[in-house]
Amino acid sequence: MLSKKLIGAWAFFDICLMAAGVLSLTLSFIWRRPNLLLNLTFSNLDLTSGAVLGISLLATFVLSLLVVVRRGTLGLKILNWALLLNGIIILFIGTYIWIFTLHERNNYHAVFGGQSDATKVLIQDTLKCCGYFNAADEVAFGGTTCPNQAAATALNNFCVTPITEFTDMTLNNTFSTVYGFMAIVIGLFLANMCVIKKRQEIERFEKIDSKRGGHSFI
Repeated sequence: MLSKKLIGAWAFFDICLMAAGVLSLTLSFIWRRPNLLLNLTFSNLDLTSGAVLGISLLATFVLSLLVVVRRGTLGLKILNWALLLNGIIILFIGTYIWIFTLHERNNYHAVFGGQSDATKVLIQDTLKCCGYFNAADEVAFGGTTCPNQAAATALNNFCVTPITEFTDMTLNNTFSTVYGFMAIVIGLFLANMCVIKKRQEIERFEKIDSKRGGHSFI
């Protein structure tokens, strides 16, 4: 018989795994909605990766419910392999975002430069800046903030700082959360190992009991 504490620990981490999957999948869809700065921060590849992570975590949660109610340990061992796969995905996505933040100013120079002039004008009007590194760098004329080169030069406020302030905060929170999912995966992995060990002990005692003619060994 599994102890209540072990069952409770396993269930706690399993519910956390479900919550992590729901969070990842939900945000990957919400952040696709029209939002000037979030759309600048995250590419379609980033959001697709978040959706893949969410689906992977939720699929593992469903698998955990299917295997925990079955006798034996094979299903639980398969669950641990699924958790290892989740851990690899989490490590890859979190590390990719972290590495991207190390060269944020240059990375978002390319992202900003790849926007249409209409989008650049909206960004410049929203952040009250002109150009990226300077008033002549990737500047788009129009709107109220940067109607022409003279206005852009006179403003002397460039977009690199407000853009990277927002993206740095957002990306730091994102990869910290993704890495936090690793604690959930590790916790469930360890709890699952304990369940496997306990079930193996129970199976061993049941075999001993059957050889003793059905008399309980414990």
